[in-house]
Amino acid sequence: MIISKLDFLLRAELDQETLDVWIKEEWLVPRGTAAELMFSEIDVARAKLIQDLRRDMGVNDEGVGVILNLVDQVHGLRKALAGLLGTRRE
Repeated sequence: MIISKLDFLLRAELDQETLDVWIKEEWLVPRGTAAELMFSEIDVARAKLIQDLRRDMGVNDEGVGVILNLVDQVHGLRKALAGLLGTRRE
């Protein structure tokens, strides 16, 4: 499901300034053009994870970047493994 920037900001409970910083840091990578950013449900979940890391767990900005990178790697590995297992079953 594609979400407009305004809907994303409301659902993620973010302000525009914070969103701009998170995009600059590449913690969030929305689709679309700079004039019309589009987000997904995964982006909302990722924003909530960032908030949990920073607010509830006290992770600093550098740590957030490291954690998000590791999460992305795990998802990439899971996708690759699923592809391998799917290929083997055929």
